[in-house]
Amino acid sequence: MALYEHTVMTRQDISAQQAEALNDTIKSLIEENGGSVAKIEYWGLRNLTYRVKKNRKAHYSLLAIDAPAAAMAEVERQLSINEDVLRWLTIRVEELDLELSPLLARRERERDRSNRNDDAAASE
Repeated sequence: MALYEHTVMTRQDISAQQAEALNDTIKSLIEENGGSVAKIEYWGLRNLTYRVKKNRKAHYSLLAIDAPAAAMAEVERQLSINEDVLRWLTIRVEELDLELSPLLARRERERDRSNRNDDAAASE
């Protein structure tokens, strides 16, 4: 089986729960076709550099996938039908990166830093 990184952009009008439900749908499609999803990262609602189908923002998700090519073809077919999906990109990779993406790693560092500052202010 091949290894893929799959990124999905969905419309700003849907909720975060609906965007995550789409990720679960993708995961079930891949598992039904004999693959597996190693990692799902929901990056949240982010600004777009330019409008895409009249949207200025989009929900981003990243999936690390180990699946046959037929499974990915079916996922892409389903995404092309879905009206909530603005864009997707599937890239075949040599190995899956299961660490946090740089975007989420930065958020974690900022959250830790603010927690330390809050603890220091509370102890004074």
